[in-house]
Amino acid sequence: MKYYLIAGEASGDLHASNLMKALQREDPDAEFRYFGGDLMAACGGTLVKHYRDMAYMGFIPVLMNLDKVLANMRLCKQDITAARPDVVILVDYPGFNLKIAKYVKTRLNIPVYYYISPKIWAWKEWRVKSIRRYVDRLYSILPFEVPFYARHHYEVEYVGNPTVDELAVRPFADETFADFVADCGLDDKPIIALLAGSRVSEIKNNLPLMIEAAEPFTDYQLVVAGAPGISPDLYTPYLQGHRVKVVQGKTYRLLQQSRVALVTSGTATLETALLRVPQVVCYWVGGGKLFYKIFEKILKVPYVSLVNLIANAPVVCELLGYRATVENLRWELSRLFEEEARQKMLAGYDLVADRLGAPGAPENAARSMVSLLRR
Repeated sequence: MKYYLIAGEASGDLHASNLMKALQREDPDAEFRYFGGDLMAACGGTLVKHYRDMAYMGFIPVLMNLDKVLANMRLCKQDITAARPDVVILVDYPGFNLKIAKYVKTRLNIPVYYYISPKIWAWKEWRVKSIRRYVDRLYSILPFEVPFYARHHYEVEYVGNPTVDELAVRPFADETFADFVADCGLDDKPIIALLAGSRVSEIKNNLPLMIEAAEPFTDYQLVVAGAPGISPDLYTPYLQGHRVKVVQGKTYRLLQQSRVALVTSGTATLETALLRVPQVVCYWVGGGKLFYKIFEKILKVPYVSLVNLIANAPVVCELLGYRATVENLRWELSRLFEEEARQKMLAGYDLVADRLGAPGAPENAARSMVSLLRR
C-alpha cells in the first residue's frame, strides 16, 4: 500500500520514522511519500519537502513567512492529489495538518489517520470539531487523551508512548558514572543537569536563570544538555564566567548520570521522569504577572508538564511565567536533595510509568493502521 506522511518538525520526523519502520514490518510492500526529515528519508521512499523549510512556530513567525507556509500547503495538496495514496498519516503539527486533513477528506476521499494527537486539550479545544469531521482514526500517545476525546464523543486509540520505546532501546543504558564523565571531559562531582529547551528562544529565556539558580550548589557540577539541531556556539555566551559545561547530543546519557535536573516544560520532563531523575520544571516568558494570569485563564488543564498531566497530580514542581525566578528555582532545587522529597517524587514517577505502559507505540499504531486499510 501507498502511505503519505506529514511531519513538520524534528520530533515529528523521529516519531514518523519509527512508525514507518513498523509499517514496513506489517506491510512489506509499503511505499512512502512524505513531508519530513532525514530520519524519515533513511527509511526509504520519497522526501517531498524537508521540515526545516516549514517549521515556523508561533503567530509572528508564521505571519512573517505566510507566503512560504501557503506555498508549502499548495505543494502538499497538489502532491497528494497526484500521488493518490491509500492513506494520509498526519504526525502532530496541527496548524498545517488539520488543513490538509480537511482537503484530503472532502476533496479526495482518502482515509486520514492522525498519529500523535495535537495538544488541543491545553488550549484550542475547538479544534476537536475538525478532528471529528476530517480524521478517520486518531492514535494517542498520552493516556489522559482517551477520556478527553470521549467527552467530545470521539473514540481514540491509545497505543503507548514513543518515549518509552526510545528509552527502552537507548545505547549506553548500562554506562557507569565514571565512564560517562571520562568520555565527556567532566569531573567526578555529582551532576545537576540543565535542560533548557530545544528552541533558541527557550534557551535564551531559561538557561541564564537555571545557571544562576544552580551555581551556589558547589558540591555539584552543572552540565547543560546540548539540544539536537542547536549549534554548540549558541551556548557559549551563557557559559562565560560560570562553572558550567555543555554535553552535546547525549541527553539520555546525561540524565541517567544526574542527581537532579532543571527542565523546561516539554517532552524532556517526561524523559527525565522515566529516567528517574528528580526535577524542577520551569518555563520563563515575558509579560509579567498580568500576562501569566491571562494565560492561566486560557489554559484548559490544571498542569503544564506531561508528568503531572499523566499522573493527574502535582508530582513535579512547575515554575512558569513570572514564578520562574532564580530564588524560586533555587529553593525548589534545594528540596530535591532531601531524601523524603526525592522518594515522594520517585513514587509519582512510578505511577506515570505504569500509566504509560510497555514499549510498542509505533508497532501498535502500525498494526492497527494496516488492519483497518486491509479491511
